[in-house]
Amino acid sequence: MESKEVKRVLVVEDEQSIRDILVELFEVEGNHLTAVESLPEALEVLKTQSFDFIVTDLRLGGKRDGGLQVMAMAGMVCDGATVLVLTAYPDDSNRQASSRLGALHFLEKPADLHTIATLANEAGVGTAFGASHAGTPKGMSAVS
Repeated sequence: MESKEVKRVLVVEDEQSIRDILVELFEVEGNHLTAVESLPEALEVLKTQSFDFIVTDLRLGGKRDGGLQVMAMAGMVCDGATVLVLTAYPDDSNRQASSRLGALHFLEKPADLHTIATLANEAGVGTAFGASHAGTPKGMSAVS
């Protein structure tokens, strides 16, 4: 029987409701999920663990560059990780800085969960939607 490689997923989001939705999206068999709410927590976790897929808010706890700091640390310790940035502040300088730090995806809030799930699936990471996205899990539609 073929064993599926466990994917390590990190969610960094300071808004509890959004973090809860993302946890529900990624808390599936085949994933090892870590969810944190602050920049210090994210940096501490990144010191000891490597991740395959990282979702981070751009502004954490009011810090304009919080998500950028997460991406910088992830770039040093998570070789090859897919990084997805969520932001309510999608200006060009944020997009360019995120791209320079290795973010492959930059989504404006409210972000469609199907889009997040599709990007995760493309990176080999499972979600509550599964590969086919058949149906939307109860209470899940967008991260806003």
